Amino acid sequence: MVDDIDDSPTSREERREGDRSRLIVDVFFDGKDATGVASTQDIGAGGLYLNTQTDLPDGTLLLMRIPLGTDQQVVVNGEVVYSNPGRGVGVRFHGLSTADRAMLELELGKV
Repeated sequence: MVDDIDDSPTSREERREGDRSRLIVDVFFDGKDATGVASTQDIGAGGLYLNTQTDLPDGTLLLMRIPLGTDQQVVVNGEVVYSNPGRGVGVRFHGLSTADRAMLELELGKV
């Protein structure tokens, strides 16, 4: 008898698009049912983890503003792909422009 092997990614790290860095910044987010400010735990070109007690279930769509440095910011849409109620959420970026991606990667290179 042969066991079925599930090759699908199971951990958050395996599902991520790219590496993340421990850049901690405040992110301003606006969703259908929630608006607020939360700090990042880590961030990469594919997404971020927000430390927040706000209830943001999986699938929640967010518009986020991420300040970088003194006069730059990235504005991007994202989707909650992992929720740990009362602690935080993992968010995957959607539609990150080439210019914003380059700006984010430049900032991450400083970490």
